[in-house]
Amino acid sequence: MKIDTVCIIDDDPIFVYGTKVILNSNGKFCSTITVFENGQEALDDLEALLKSNQELPEVIFLDLNMPIMDGWDFLDEFCKIPDIESKTRVYILSSSIFSGDIEKSKEYSIVKDFISKPLTDIKFEHLLKEIENERIGRTS
Repeated sequence: MKIDTVCIIDDDPIFVYGTKVILNSNGKFCSTITVFENGQEALDDLEALLKSNQELPEVIFLDLNMPIMDGWDFLDEFCKIPDIESKTRVYILSSSIFSGDIEKSKEYSIVKDFISKPLTDIKFEHLLKEIENERIGRTS
């Protein structure tokens, strides 16, 4: 399985570094990793990609607590893009253990899962299987 682009939206450089290490350790997962420190920066860049007819990332790892624009505000704006669910899948990666955040994430059909930080090899393997199963379901 090969995904062209993965986007990490998170302001924690240590988390970003660790996630990139995990993603890069599986060279078959993705070709490109883009990183944004807040939702507004990501939204601006993703909207520019759309305007220039470029592909959006297939996977977005989204933190909830960030400056300028948090993960919830990003989701609210990102979901306004037409047909976005057929182009991108969002995984919330958060240190929040608040059950309200987990429940709220289920209100967004584009959010495929809520994963507690950090992203570990085991969680990543589970995520890979989930994406593969979803792809198989689309082609059946």
